[in-house]
Amino acid sequence: MNRRLPAEFEPHEAILLCFPHNADDWPGKYQAVKWAFIDFIKKISLYEQIILVVQNNREKKKVTQLLSRSAVDLKRIDFVLAETNRNWMRDSGPIIIEQDQKFLGLNFNFNAWAKYDDFQHDNKIPRIISQHLNIPHETPTHKNRVITLEGGAIDCNGNGVIITTKECLLDPHIQVRNEGFTKKDYEELFKEVLGIEKTIWLEKGIVGDDTHGHVDDICRFINEDTVLVAEEKNKNDENYQILARNIEILEGENLVEGNKLNIIKLPMPQPIIYQDIRLPASYANFLVLNNAIVVPTFNDRNDYKALGIIAEVMPTYDVIGIHALDLVWGFGTLHCLSHEIPKIHY
Repeated sequence: MNRRLPAEFEPHEAILLCFPHNADDWPGKYQAVKWAFIDFIKKISLYEQIILVVQNNREKKKVTQLLSRSAVDLKRIDFVLAETNRNWMRDSGPIIIEQDQKFLGLNFNFNAWAKYDDFQHDNKIPRIISQHLNIPHETPTHKNRVITLEGGAIDCNGNGVIITTKECLLDPHIQVRNEGFTKKDYEELFKEVLGIEKTIWLEKGIVGDDTHGHVDDICRFINEDTVLVAEEKNKNDENYQILARNIEILEGENLVEGNKLNIIKLPMPQPIIYQDIRLPASYANFLVLNNAIVVPTFNDRNDYKALGIIAEVMPTYDVIGIHALDLVWGFGTLHCLSHEIPKIHY
């Protein structure tokens, strides 16, 4: 059995999204978030098909009206009717792997980041989307246990390497996904289920991350041997030591073939505080599309720097900034809200 986890920068079939419906995720900002999400959809639709989950036919009608008002091409939208608790498709959507030149949807357990009680609808999404795509699905296990894993916890290069954090997967007390699991357990699981040959373990994610250490706010592959990694230059910032340590780890790592990682540093925006809470704003939470990359921006002086760095290292892509100051109040932005679907149907 030959398995491979495709990288996000490989060709896509579509992008999976779920239209925001849980106003509790953005208290006081839900109306603004709906329109921010419409803009997100519109930008993606210029480059890819979208699989858009909505709760029911009533919501589908409302969303269709909003999309039409914003001149979104509805032919680019493939609606799926399914109840969800939230709309963070990076974590509750299926992780799709290639197996013996076919594709398989992995139905990892989702338990709302081991933090919230309402996830029963979200936990069904991988099966629903796999059936919609007409691909088989399975529930991964290790040591006779069903495995909890979110898509935002890992990032891969498509050639046997993933990056994750100890904070997310190995903390024995806080938001524990798989109680008692060790590095060895995860590395065996990643090899068996995802075809991974090497796991790079960073220490921690950024301050304010509700998921407790997701890697997609700090370090992302943009090709097989290059990562964009978040860097904080202000030594007085809470993220300074965290991100410096992660960069130090990356500088000491090799890929499967033995070559070093090419490390490109991305700035961090200035701290975003709302209602006395520091929010997990990061330019690393970008989404790679077919021929484009959409990057969260925050009305920050470093917005243009981050966009410029990404444009320089990804010259064949259109680089598009999307205003995410309202979205991040939900403790995530563009990458957290989306999940790429590999090119299943050639």
